[in-house]
Formats: sequence, structure tokens, C-alpha cells
Amino acid sequence: MDETTDECVYQTTDKWYDIEHVENVLANILSRVPVKSLLVCKSVCKRWRRLISSQAFIDVQLLWSQKNSVYIVYPYMDMMMKLYLVNNSGEITKSINFPYCDNLSLLTVVCSFDGLLCCINYPWKVDSGMVVEDVTDVEIRICNPVTKKALLLPRGSPSKEKPSIGVAFGPKINEYKIFRFFNAKRISLAKHQSRVNRRQCEVYSSSTGSWSVIGWVPYYPMHSSHSPLGSNHVFVNGKIYWFIASNEDPLIPGSILMADIEETFETINLPKEVTEHSYLVNLEGHLSLVAVYDENEIVNIWILKDKNEPKWELKCSDHIPFSNDECVEFAVARENEIFFITSNHHYIYDPEHGFWQELDLSSISEKKFPVAFAYTESLLSCGGRMDPRMEYISDKRSI
Repeated sequence: MDETTDECVYQTTDKWYDIEHVENVLANILSRVPVKSLLVCKSVCKRWRRLISSQAFIDVQLLWSQKNSVYIVYPYMDMMMKLYLVNNSGEITKSINFPYCDNLSLLTVVCSFDGLLCCINYPWKVDSGMVVEDVTDVEIRICNPVTKKALLLPRGSPSKEKPSIGVAFGPKINEYKIFRFFNAKRISLAKHQSRVNRRQCEVYSSSTGSWSVIGWVPYYPMHSSHSPLGSNHVFVNGKIYWFIASNEDPLIPGSILMADIEETFETINLPKEVTEHSYLVNLEGHLSLVAVYDENEIVNIWILKDKNEPKWELKCSDHIPFSNDECVEFAVARENEIFFITSNHHYIYDPEHGFWQELDLSSISEKKFPVAFAYTESLLSCGGRMDPRMEYISDKRSI
């Protein structure tokens, strides 16, 4: 019996040894392991650490994880970030706390892509001997909430008013550009230019790690009353989209501003008049417009088809399952469904079948400028492909 037992143990170990040394097989197995467990697996041996840390494995893990995306919800804008992961069944599967954020002003999340979040907050400044928020600037961080790492971007150009930003990802995995719109304090060639003519745009590139000024831009993204810090935008197929405020009401969209990864700009007309409760989302890989009309208690969903030339198509018009006393505070799409956050409820809407699913997220008791995004766990670096500037969030120097 002893000999038989020893032989069985030896054979099993020998087979695993063979598998372990075929790195494609091992990488395929480990790529299905949750990121939190992968971080522990890096301590198993040097071979595993080298494999899991390689860019090739990080890319393979991301491709697998993209097939199992969830929602990440940030319900209460605060100095201490608490995030919730919500699965396909509408259940909270995990909560994530960001440590050591107590020295920052209120944080919000403005986008999510391939496991990375872009977070912004007002920096502190000293005014008349008091420490106050500098509302003419924002600190920008790229964070990976699972690996607990973050990158604080260098400050942009001085601005006379609150800037707006948008994040474009690509063309390679883990490359991104951040567009920052600001009202320039000084323009050397035109000291007395109007406020409109002082509107500039600059771009931060993860490949260079620095800002470059594009210059004057004819349009400025509107600020949303639903997100006082955030720059409401959406990234779809290599392009970023923002609302431009209408001439009649600064809180209601009048058109759409588009910028691509090559830093060219265009404007797009809206299909019809919309309301303050309107959102741009990525639905089924297309730019889509979600407009809630409170008085009629209906929602219209438009999709921009751009095979030959941009053309809006009304995908559906449906009654909302809540009264007009209940405000829609945020909306985001994931694949072919839309996640709505209202004053008192959370819903997932299937526009193809006109089905509303109310979620029981009892753990989320309070809301303050809530946001939600489609989310995929990943090992991606915050600063670009294998960027050495990446630091642990638990190290206060990185925050």
C-alpha cells in the first residue's frame, strides 16, 4: 500500500510538473483565476511570478475577463471611495475600499475601461490662511481597484474655471489619452481675448507621460448637474463623446462634441430635443443617446449608425417604471442593456424586449452623485504597458 501510494503521488506531481513547464497551458489555466487570487499566486514561485507579471499573460487574462464583465457602482461621492461590483443577476458580489484617501477632497469616478478607473478630485490650496478646494483644477488619477495601484498624473495648465476631461483608450492594450479642456489664464498672443476664445485643450498620453497643448477649441463640454466634478463622456470605438450645452439652457444638451485618438474634433447634431436627464452610452458597440422625459414618464433610446454617414435611429420608446417625482441620476450601458440609477431605485433595462428589472441593492443605502460603469477585472498597469511609475495605493505617496 505504501509503494502504491507513493507511486500515485509521484505520478500526479510529475504530470503537473509537465503542465507547469508548458507555459501556454499554465497561462491558459491561470488566466481564469480572479485577479485577487492571481496576486497571491505570484508568491508561489519565481516562475509563476514571472509569468503572471508578463505583459503577454496580462493581455491573455484581460481577454478572458472581458467575457465576464460586471457593473462597478460608486453610489456616494466621498473622500473615502467605496465601490460595489454588481453581477449579471443584479447582486452585489464584492465591495472594494480605497485606503488612505482621507487626505483628499471628494472623489468621483469618470470612466472605466479594461479594469482601470479614472478618478478626479479638486486639489487643495491655501486661500487667506485657510486650506480650501481649488475648483479651477482637478487632480486626475488612473487606478486599478483590484491590484490597489494608482497613478497621479502631472498637473495640467492653469485654468480660470473648472476643467472638463475625457479619456480615450487605445490603439494598443493599456494605452490611453486624456483630453483636458480648460480656460487659459494667459495667452501670449492675445492678452485680451474673450472667455470663449481662451478655451483650450491639452492631451496627456500614457506613452509619453506628459501633457501637450492642442490649442484653441471651438466647443467646450458641458458640466452636468448630476456630477459636479465629473465630465460626463463616453468612449466608443476609438472616439470620445461629450454633450455641448444648448444656447438656451446650460443644463440641457444642444449637440455632441466628438474627438478621436488622433486628436481631431467634430460636432454631431442630436436627433431631437432632449432633457436634463440625458446620457450618452455605449450600447451594442454604438454611440447611443438615452433621454428620459419626466413629464411623459417615457425614455427614448437612440443609436447612431455610422456605416456611411452618421444617422440616428430610434431603437425604442418605453414607459419608465417610476414616477416623474423620482429623478434619474445616472445611466450606463453594458453590451445590450442599460443600468439606471434613480433617486430611490436601481434598474437594468433590456431595450430589445422592453423589460425592466428592479435590483435589490439594499447594501447601498445612501446616494450622493452616484455613478456606475461596465467593469472588467484586470492586471493592467495604471501608467501604460509595464510602466515603472505604478505604485501601490496603500503607499500614501501614490495618492
